Amino acid sequence: MNNYSGQHLVGVVGFRGYSGDELVRLLARHDGVEVVLLEHRSDSEGHLTPLGHKPPKTIAAETSAIRQEGIELVFCATPPEVSIALARDLLAAQIKVIDLSGAFRLRDAETYSRWYRVRHGAPELLGEAVYGLPEFYRGQIREARLVANPGCYPTAANLAIRPLIDAQVVDRNRGIICDAKSGVSGAGRKPSLKTSFGEVSENFGAYGFAEHRHVPEVLQNSGLGEREFTFTAHLLPIKRGILETIYLRTQRLEKPVDFLSIYEEAYSEEPFVRLYAPGKVPDLHSVQHTNFCDIGFVFDADSQRATIVAAEDNLVKGAAGQAIQNMNLMLGFPETKALL
Repeated sequence: MNNYSGQHLVGVVGFRGYSGDELVRLLARHDGVEVVLLEHRSDSEGHLTPLGHKPPKTIAAETSAIRQEGIELVFCATPPEVSIALARDLLAAQIKVIDLSGAFRLRDAETYSRWYRVRHGAPELLGEAVYGLPEFYRGQIREARLVANPGCYPTAANLAIRPLIDAQVVDRNRGIICDAKSGVSGAGRKPSLKTSFGEVSENFGAYGFAEHRHVPEVLQNSGLGEREFTFTAHLLPIKRGILETIYLRTQRLEKPVDFLSIYEEAYSEEPFVRLYAPGKVPDLHSVQHTNFCDIGFVFDADSQRATIVAAEDNLVKGAAGQAIQNMNLMLGFPETKALL
């Protein structure tokens, strides 16, 4: 349903969190939608705005109010348990959902329970949800009612790894190591000792050993077995950005240009994946505040050793920007609208 101006009405739940706030900021540049803020917490603090600034309309995050407003798509930037309850009711009311949590990223309830350590509240929706990585699932996203926006770490990891797996050039017996670093905003806005200034400033540490919730997303979407993939996350003393250094051995590749050609075949038509010349790699400044995922590599033909560096902004391509990319597909807009 469109409003009187011809724009599509979309709602954002969790607009006070980092990803939700980024969504509202980016959607303000999109002339094809009008944003309505959906309040799901009665104890939320007031939303401060400068004098003379008119913020988007705010209504309760209740299905009846959302339907009455004429909203046709809702972004859920909420914890998994909240997203599950909201999505179930919204879909029943014929309202499309893009969920930014991990609630619907995995394909079965057993895998979800293992990694999230809780039973899934709506397992019947896992089979319907489409994984929202447009570079792999664009056609399915266009037709979807429920899109599971990928995790920030898996977005970069899958974009870097899957073309090589599909091309069958990875020596899988030697495994793949992903050494991933993220800015503090990736942990969300909820206060904790681990993400407090005194702990993060001038510090650097690893976490999530062998049990990070994003691991099964990489396995599921790159076709890897758990024994083939080692992932370690690190917390950078910065606000935003993800940089992943991925180590693997190849087979049957003779020179760096052969390696590059695999990525070029996969991404030559992709607007948000940028490739670097052999021997060149991206850094965080290359991607911060953009919806790009940049990929570069160093390849030694003699040892068949490859080091791949993938970088993205965890709040944009890793969250809000990719969610808008998915929305554009679902609502029939050009995929790059408001993102370039």
